[in-house]
Formats: sequence, C-alpha cells, structure tokens
Amino acid sequence: MSNSRFEYVKSFENKNDLLKNTYIVIRIDGKGFTKFTDAHQYKKPNEIRGIKLMTLAGLSVMESFPEIFLGYGQSDEFSFAFKKNARLYNRRHEKILTNVVSQFTSAFVYYWPKIFVNGPELKYPPCFDGRVVLYPSFENLKDYFSWRYVDCHINNLYNTIFWELVQNGKMSKDEAHKKLKGSLSKDKNEMLFSQFGINYNNEPEVYKKGTLLIRVKKIESERPPKKSENKNIDEINNKINEINEKNKNFLEKCEKEYKCDELLIKNDKFMEEKINELKGQIYIAHLDVVKESFWNKEFIDYE
Repeated sequence: MSNSRFEYVKSFENKNDLLKNTYIVIRIDGKGFTKFTDAHQYKKPNEIRGIKLMTLAGLSVMESFPEIFLGYGQSDEFSFAFKKNARLYNRRHEKILTNVVSQFTSAFVYYWPKIFVNGPELKYPPCFDGRVVLYPSFENLKDYFSWRYVDCHINNLYNTIFWELVQNGKMSKDEAHKKLKGSLSKDKNEMLFSQFGINYNNEPEVYKKGTLLIRVKKIESERPPKKSENKNIDEINNKINEINEKNKNFLEKCEKEYKCDELLIKNDKFMEEKINELKGQIYIAHLDVVKESFWNKEFIDYE
C-alpha cells in the first residue's frame, strides 16, 4: 500500500488481540430466527432439515479452521472451541470472529437448496451474530459445553410438550404457556406420556442432546525412507503394516464411539456422502457432555 497523507486514519483502528494460553470459544446465534423459521415453514418443535443445515454450516467452519477441535449446535446456535495454543490470525479478536461467523452464514445459504430440495426457497437472507469468550482452564471449557447441553435439554423438553398442547391439545399458545408455567421436568414428562402417549426418553437423540462435531486426532503415516538412509525393505514394510493396523483400530474405535443420528442421513444421499467424506477427521455425535466419559483424550484432538 502506498503511503499518503491520509494513512494516519489507520491509527484509529482498535487492535484487540485475544489473551494467549486460553481456550477461544465462539458462539453463533441466529438473529430473529423465530420470524425466519415461521417465514420458511419450519416444522414445530423440530425441523430436521434446519438441523441438517446448521450441521453442514458447522462442518464448513470446522473444515475451514483446523484449530477448532469441538463444535456443538442446538436450536439456532452453534459453539466452536479452538485449541488453547491456537494462532489463527495472531489471535486478533475481530479477524477470528468475523471470519467464523461469515463462513457459517455463507455455508448456511450455500447448502439451503441442497437440503430444502422441495422448497421453500430462501425468502430473505438469514443473519447470525457472534461473540468470543475466553476460558483459562479445561474445566471452564467443559462447564461451558455442559451449560449449552443442559440448555438444549430444558428447551427441547419444553418445546416438545408446548407444541403437543398447541397442535394436538387444541390449546392456544397463551394457554399452553400458562399451563406449563412453573412445571418441573417430571411434570412435563408426565403430561407428554399421559396426554399424548409420548415417552420423552424415546425421542431422537439429535433433538434431546443437540449435535457435536468432534475433530479426532490425526492418524499416523510412515514417510518413505530417504536415499541416504540404509533401511531394510522388510523393516519398512513391517513398520507400515504396524501403523496401518494401529490406524485401523483407532478409526474403528471412533466409529463405535461417535454415531450420527439416523435422522440426519435417512433418505438423504447428499448428507450421508458429506458425513462419510469427513470420517477419520471430524465425526458427528449426540452425547452427554456433562459426563466425564465424553472428554476422552484418546480420541479428541485437543492439542
């Protein structure tokens, strides 16, 4: 850029670098999504096509930013956690936030016609906002995702009984809200079962638990020997076979540990191919992140 007498205006820019040695979490939220979902005829309480779309947008972010090791989405929000030593854009706040939100939003629009194949077409552009939060410890990070997970459970249980009361109980929205006011989880579960024959425990995992995007550790590979190295061909082949067997076992464990809800891929070749394309790198799962067993360092690429 050439120098000019106007260049002084750059001094007004606010450069805000994120604190080093902390986990960067970015949460993206849909802006005005109640209006957006109504305008685009989303089914209530859960629109599986909308969930697929959010998942694809989340995967696009994970693919674009390798230092993100975990994503979690529910309703109209998605959270992403960067590794503690992430160096993306020299940890510049505005660069990281705007790029992640932009990637998510553009992917949401890009994938719309691939998921909403039979319509409706987008009537107006969706909008997402975003925020950055820094967590100094791994415990803080686990508690953050546990908070979002519990929020998903509370909201989905409420929405499930609310829309049953409205759609099948012939109540108005105001009447349904009043009936549920002050009710506990056990009360909502009882209403669902006694009035509508629904056992909440049997509801799809993707609705109850949200969607996790998990980057697993990279599998090993054996580099070819240099000409200067005097290596026995049998020794090399044995090493390659050993690594291949180790990788095979690791990927089999990942397949067993992280399973995608059938609703996301049922009768959807595009979605199934996209998920299969990322196997060995990023997995989709619907697990209880409050449980310590989820945070298994054997699989997740924290470092």
